[in-house]
Amino acid sequence: MNKHLIERAFDGFKKVNALVIGDVMIDAYYRGTTDRISPEAPVPVVSVTHRESRPGGAANVAKNIASMGGTAYLCSFIGHDETGKQFTRLLEEDHLSTAGILTLENRTTTSKTRIISRQQQLLRVDEEITEPVKLPETKQLLAVVYDLIKTKNIDLVIFEDYDKGLITQPLISEVVRLCSKKNIPVSADPKKEHFWSYRGVTLFKPNLKELVDGLQLNLKTQPSKAHLDEAFEKLQREMQIKSALITLSEYGAYFNSGKQSQIIPAHVRKIADVSGAGDTVIAVASMCLALGFELDFIAALSNLAGGLVCEESGVIPINPDTLHNEALHVLTG
Repeated sequence: MNKHLIERAFDGFKKVNALVIGDVMIDAYYRGTTDRISPEAPVPVVSVTHRESRPGGAANVAKNIASMGGTAYLCSFIGHDETGKQFTRLLEEDHLSTAGILTLENRTTTSKTRIISRQQQLLRVDEEITEPVKLPETKQLLAVVYDLIKTKNIDLVIFEDYDKGLITQPLISEVVRLCSKKNIPVSADPKKEHFWSYRGVTLFKPNLKELVDGLQLNLKTQPSKAHLDEAFEKLQREMQIKSALITLSEYGAYFNSGKQSQIIPAHVRKIADVSGAGDTVIAVASMCLALGFELDFIAALSNLAGGLVCEESGVIPINPDTLHNEALHVLTG
């Protein structure tokens, strides 16, 4: 891979307008130290020294896009609650648009609170409602999607599914239909519930577990290229997807463009936290897709980005300077 491609990509990222549709949440962290066991129950006592809250889920995809220099419009639901107000404030602090955020009276804003001591997560507490939204609410969301695509010169659409109820079959079908009509690429980061619903998307990006669960594969060992080629053929046959990028954790990533397929090995990392790595991969891959890069380049750069964020604790977006330097060092060798 030559340096020119990398420079062209990083210059191009600044011109990308992305619409991110998906479940949003607050990622909260209580960090502290532990030096005793509670007298009330056999559990450690954490003396909290630091609290932090960040916009997560699909919002982390938007943050990754903004971090790379692009413009992200986030389209989602929050609840009419204090957590929802906090989420909106966090978006504004990160200079992200709230134009596509809708408030529902009967919904709880999802939050994931992690209790961490000396870089070790001891407990996670989730508050959420995961029931699918009703058709009238989906139509309300679609009206916002139509408006953003019409007024914001959208270059790509990303579905970021966390199985919290926002993404439904009618939503996917209508957005894919609209984007196909307007020649806008669509990428999807699926979960099990709607794995088979992303018919006709440009780039399908499950991780290995989601692929195994979705296709009910009997994989007990490291997947071979032949296994993955066979899985892609089934996806393409039954869903008419254009291409796939499958993250394989410590095994790297697999891509298939319909004409070319390959497994890209993982780069050796000192892993601190894998949370949010998939958000980074879909953000970088989708931006490259919108800029017209070939899938081998897309897979290599996004695989590198996903590995880099695993070196940091917590859900954080990719640092563009770090990725740029790493890409020049690793991908041009």
